[in-house]
Amino acid sequence: MNATDVTLPRERQQWILERLRRDGRVVAADLAQAFRVSEDSIRRDLRDLASQGLCRRVYGGALLAQPVAPLGERHHERVELKRSLARVAASLVGEGQILFIDAGSTNTALAHALPERRDLTVVTNAPDVAMAVLGRPGFEVMLLGGRIDPRIGGAIGSRTVRQAQDIRADLCFPGVCAIDPVSGLWTFDEEETVFKQAIVEASGETVAIATPDKLVASATHHTVPITAITHLVVAGDTEESVMERYRMAGVAVHAKPAW
Repeated sequence: MNATDVTLPRERQQWILERLRRDGRVVAADLAQAFRVSEDSIRRDLRDLASQGLCRRVYGGALLAQPVAPLGERHHERVELKRSLARVAASLVGEGQILFIDAGSTNTALAHALPERRDLTVVTNAPDVAMAVLGRPGFEVMLLGGRIDPRIGGAIGSRTVRQAQDIRADLCFPGVCAIDPVSGLWTFDEEETVFKQAIVEASGETVAIATPDKLVASATHHTVPITAITHLVVAGDTEESVMERYRMAGVAVHAKPAW
């Protein structure tokens, strides 16, 4: 079926969803031209799809919302890349600092990469992160309590958020589901979103570690604006134009060197 053959909003939204699944993104102006309707009509379609968790609206269009894999699976994905990104992120940590480290496979790699004998305090909602530093010289570990979501790999909920709000940290490392240089950080789960917001608010600086897929991914819950991100750690082969967009937004970009 051609786009010009679609007349009903429901049919149009189904066609848009198929295009999202094929290409990963759509541009509102292009859709308006293809359907021969106004961009306002397309924006309403995208708003309806976003309300169902099927896409994430961005400036000028939308991205496909992609569900996150369970933590156990993510630990086995892009292992060497995550380790190298973690080393770059660990270099941003200063002696004697208090760190919030969120759940996530990349953040577990960060915990393993943190230098020893630096008098660091690691505050985390993730047992994997806690175990990565527990017993190593120079670390104090604070594990936040609450209901542990097995998919996320960390505690979430009101109890976890209240405990996080009682702490002030130098740096926080929120897990990254998706990040955009215009709108900022995005997450899939509402309770997880609230926790990330709490640790960012309670920290002096925020470091986002983004594997290449997170720079083009979409998620359903806006977490913090791009102005809340202090540092972004990315792969060394990230396009310069992409990194420049983050720099223009005031983010210090750290690219993984080619070891």
